[in-house]
Amino acid sequence: MRRIGCWLGVLALALVLWGAAPAAAGEPTFELKFNTVAVPSQPEYRAMEVFGKNVEALSGGKIKVRTFHSGQLGDQKTQLTKVQRGTLEMTFADGTWLSEFIPELGVFGAAYAFRDLDHMYRVMTGPFGQDYWEMTAKKINIRPLDLWYLGTRQLNLRTKPVTTPDEMKDVKLRVPNNPMWIAMGKALGANPTPLGFGEVYLALKTGTVDAQDNPLPTNEATKFYEVTKYIVMTSHVMGQQWPVIHEPLWQSMPAEYKQWMRMAAMTARHFMNHMVLEGEATLLEKFEKQYGLKIIYPDLEPWRKHARPAYKEFESKWGAGVYEKIQSMP
Repeated sequence: MRRIGCWLGVLALALVLWGAAPAAAGEPTFELKFNTVAVPSQPEYRAMEVFGKNVEALSGGKIKVRTFHSGQLGDQKTQLTKVQRGTLEMTFADGTWLSEFIPELGVFGAAYAFRDLDHMYRVMTGPFGQDYWEMTAKKINIRPLDLWYLGTRQLNLRTKPVTTPDEMKDVKLRVPNNPMWIAMGKALGANPTPLGFGEVYLALKTGTVDAQDNPLPTNEATKFYEVTKYIVMTSHVMGQQWPVIHEPLWQSMPAEYKQWMRMAAMTARHFMNHMVLEGEATLLEKFEKQYGLKIIYPDLEPWRKHARPAYKEFESKWGAGVYEKIQSMP
């Protein structure tokens, strides 16, 4: 809680520095619709609310944000198309989803591309990652504003415990309906089965799929623990949420408004990251003792080795050696 308090202090200081005066006649005002497929209890939706409150406070009401959860304004594909066209102002994206528009971005969602959270932030917020973000804004009118930590994805299975990718051969692993997510399922040795996020609980309950993968806080928020028995700590993808905005709208904002947006995104990032990290630190014990799941800690090296050749086919899209370059970055 100390970290959240620190960033609330930063926000208070910003309010003093910028004045947060109400909109005067002639000053532009913006009302932004911000959509997610997450349910209200998930960290990303709660962080969206923090973002909305903070940007309204910083701007003195010149920028207002209306948040929508559970895919009310579109699923993961539809919401991105809407932001690209400008019929929706904001949503979340990541490299995997945006790879359908720009194939090069898919590398950021590849299994074991990042060593840990710090490595991910160094790559994505440094010159290498920021060049890709600028390319995204220019090519498809979708501008990433910040990077929020969704959590590290772990395998979650109904009835079959596994410790190696070889044991995943007949496992129907739910993945989002996207070529890069399907590739990730193959990289883990599974039989990837595309399915919408809202359908996962019932599919696990009925056996339509055998497994799903998500960060631990997502598993709790969606109650996947009710329909699964095992969590395998594969730590295969560092989950990212990029709050994105329609690029022409962004360019229409005065410089001061952009500062308010970035400050609000930063405070929401620290709020969400704190929630996710705290959840990852405490949930395993809860899953095991309260919900009765078995936690398995496999040797990760066989998983990493299995993933590398699975992505060779994407070198023509990502560029030769880019996957390995990211892995070797300091």
